[in-house]
This record gives sequence, structure tokens and C-alpha cells, in this order.
Amino acid sequence: MPMADRSGIFCSLVIPCYNEEGNLVPLAEDFAAALEVRRGAGDFELILVDNGSADGSAAVLRALAQRFTFVRTVTVTENRGYGHGITRGLAAARGLYAGWAHGDMQYAPAEILAAVEQLRSAGGKKIFLKGSRSARPGADAFFTAGMAAFASLLFGGVFRDINGQPTLFHRCLLEHWAGAPADFSLDLYAYAMAKKTGFAVVRVPMRLRERARGVSSWNRGFADRFRLAWRTIKTSLAVRCGPGF
Repeated sequence: MPMADRSGIFCSLVIPCYNEEGNLVPLAEDFAAALEVRRGAGDFELILVDNGSADGSAAVLRALAQRFTFVRTVTVTENRGYGHGITRGLAAARGLYAGWAHGDMQYAPAEILAAVEQLRSAGGKKIFLKGSRSARPGADAFFTAGMAAFASLLFGGVFRDINGQPTLFHRCLLEHWAGAPADFSLDLYAYAMAKKTGFAVVRVPMRLRERARGVSSWNRGFADRFRLAWRTIKTSLAVRCGPGF
């Protein structure tokens, strides 16, 4: 079994939180319950990033950090994008493996921790583990497949479900993090960088649950999907022409 780094942390999971006040307590409690089943927090840390929230997230996060020993918090005073918040969280990560997931409660903490457990048999190798979403509506699956096909042509090689969660990897990938995008294209950047630098890509099926609170900021109809597709094309080209590629 691979050893954790000197901090004793095997895996650091970053969750960017932007105006997720209502989700934070149940999210942390679900992780606590799942960790208890696995006999305690041990060598896992959950890094909750207040990504420039305008609601009461900051106060809730402070309380959670005092309540749960496995919770750490990072504060970003101004929201500069999904990717920026994650990168700030990764800068504070201490684990041998690190990565991120979403904070909207669509991914069950128990399944995320099961994915973390799969890394223990990796022997500290360069593994890039990514969730693969199942049981999705046909339109969403079609859109995801189209974007993956575009990325496969652009970068060469096979890409699948680029935005599937969680995203977990050996921390040596962070050595290549110069020029990481600040927006949602960070998922593609990490995936492409892992393939370029010789990481073994492992896909793990993940059930996508209904949102407990809130609504999607992009998936509200055909027009939103079209706008996201256009943004994805532009940001994919920017990633392909950026540092390291």
C-alpha cells in the first residue's frame, strides 16, 4: 500500500463552492458518514473553497472546519472562475493524490470515497482517475459525446466524458500546472495534460443524482447547450495552444 506524504494525507479532495450555502452542511455530513463507514477520516482531507460567494457560505465553512477534523477551508475573495477556485484549493492540498469534485450533491460522497480507495492499489503510480457519469438524459449524453469527440480530434487520442467527476491524480501532475485555465475548461486541461505526461487514465462509473437544491447554470435547454458548446470549442482551442501543449 502506498504511503501518504509527510503530512500523513493520502488524498486531498477540493470542492469549489460558489453560493452553495444550503448544500455545505449536508455535503460535509455525508462525507463524515461515508468516512465513518470506512473507519474514520484517517488520511483523507476535504478542502472546501469559498470561491467568492456572496451568500452565507463563509460562516458555514468556518463552522464546518471547527466541527470536522477532515475539513479544511480556503477563501477566494473574488470569484475568478471555477478553475481558479480549484487551483487555489490544490495549492493547499497535502495529499499524495489530489483532485476535485462538484459541490452540488449530485455525486454521492460514498461513491467518491470508493473511487479514492481504488487509488490505494496504485502503488503511488501516475494514475489519473476520472468518474464516468451513468444514467443521464439522452440529450446530455449526446452533447457530452460530441464534446469528447471534438477534444479527441483536437488533442489526438481518445477522450470520454471530460467533465465527469471526481477528478483525482498523483500530485506530480501539479508540476505541469503552469498556465492552467481559470474557467470550466480546467477539466479538459487536466485530462489532456495527464495524457500528455504519461499518466494511466482510469475511468470509474458514477451515478449522477438529482440536485437536492438549486438549478444548473448552463443545462436549462437547447440554447444553453449551444452556448456552452461554442464556449467549449473556444476554450478547447485556447488550451491546445497554451503552455505545455
